[in-house]
Amino acid sequence: MRIATWNVNSIVPRLPRVLEFLEGTAPDVLCLQELKTTTEKFPLAEVEALGYEVAAYGLGRWNGVGIVSRVGLADVVRGLPGEPSFEGAAEARAVGATCGGVRVWSVYVPNGREPDNPHYAYKLEWLASLHSLVASEVSSGPFAVLGDFNVAPTDADVWDIALFAESTHVTKPERDALARLRDLGLSDVFPRPLKYDHPFTYWDYRAGNFPNNKGMRIDLVYGNEAFTSAVTDSYVDRNMRKGKGPSDHAPIVVDLDL
Repeated sequence: MRIATWNVNSIVPRLPRVLEFLEGTAPDVLCLQELKTTTEKFPLAEVEALGYEVAAYGLGRWNGVGIVSRVGLADVVRGLPGEPSFEGAAEARAVGATCGGVRVWSVYVPNGREPDNPHYAYKLEWLASLHSLVASEVSSGPFAVLGDFNVAPTDADVWDIALFAESTHVTKPERDALARLRDLGLSDVFPRPLKYDHPFTYWDYRAGNFPNNKGMRIDLVYGNEAFTSAVTDSYVDRNMRKGKGPSDHAPIVVDLDL
């Protein structure tokens, strides 16, 4: 089985790249983040034409998540039980489904903006809701949470830690939230890079950041033992960050013997 995750930074303009990826890489399951559209406006027909089913969850804002599967799509849940809202509004940041016997969650963790911003407190509350969800499902067979976590697990996961000293993504409370997920029995499926010595997954659009590898590893695959023990390969497909109209994130591809 091949499972991938990708923050596409708006599904509508990125659709040609997504279809290219589905045809060329042929994942059995693709978790999507940052759809920036509503559930109803997801380009369903184009994806279904390639033999996939879709569980999309979008509210038309800057968030939105989805799961695309050609090995079944059962027990779909949109949103985390008891998740917080931000400034009174719900956000589409998690969708779960069982695909080919594997329980997967596609998540788009809030950015947090700045440590003194209300969005940062919301981020930590949202991660606490994710922890509760994982605790309830982690023992249910092969299980993984995949997506844009907006947290770099270690200092090595940003291109220059000195530039992030006062920023989100690297603070202790955020990293502690990841540690608590690992304490539940999840492990970080660390991908191999296709170039350079560290598998960054995100590079800002600013000129020079991608070719100079000024990136971050904030897209993660966290799986339980039943999932990680079946992994035969994992890599960051940085080639999808190249070319015309790319996302600012690259997909992570995980191969499993399941």
